[in-house]
Amino acid sequence: MISWLKKLIGGNSPDLKKLYQEGAVIIDVRTPQEYKSGHIKGSINVPLQGLSKETGKLAKMNKPVITCCLSGGRSSAAKRILSARGIEVYNGGGWQGLQSKLRQS
Repeated sequence: MISWLKKLIGGNSPDLKKLYQEGAVIIDVRTPQEYKSGHIKGSINVPLQGLSKETGKLAKMNKPVITCCLSGGRSSAAKRILSARGIEVYNGGGWQGLQSKLRQS
């Protein structure tokens, strides 16, 4: 019963490391200046302000997307934008936390 309720309200966290290992693309939605100050190797910088213009390219990749930013706020907004356009997307939260999750064994 509880697992069903968690799924209903989104309580189960996806295994982001597994998604990434299986080919998910990491989209960092911070500004270019923030991205240059540090980012996950292999991630793509698409600032939140320009994300709507890039959804066609992301959809053509036909891969799940993991969004990240500094603290999780912008990546959450990015998730809503991409999800509304039919893209399989997961909010990775802050980039440093996501990087730690991806490195865990």
